[in-house]
Amino acid sequence: MLIEVLKSKLHCAHVTEANLNYMGSITIDEDLLDAANLIEGEKVQIVNNNNGERFDTYIIKGERGSGCICLNGAAARKVQVGDTVIIIAYCTMDFEEAKTFKPTVVFPDENNKVIR
Repeated sequence: MLIEVLKSKLHCAHVTEANLNYMGSITIDEDLLDAANLIEGEKVQIVNNNNGERFDTYIIKGERGSGCICLNGAAARKVQVGDTVIIIAYCTMDFEEAKTFKPTVVFPDENNKVIR
């Protein structure tokens, strides 16, 4: 049996930009991507702690060290700059493997820098 489980999470990142005039996606600082074991093009769920919105999109790699969390296209309407979001990626794996799997969870600071 295969089940879907949490793979990666950026917990309480801060939205730095919302760009309505760009094709849909979320741009994320490459340092955050590396720390959270996420890759460009990966599907993610966005949870906005400020307004309760939940939606899916895909990742675009942002400038390393920039702290960028930018919602693009229609997703830009679901956030405001300064909102706190949780960015979640899931994976599918065997039930037995899932019992011992440990997801990668990153808690960025107020500037979206990786806390080591």
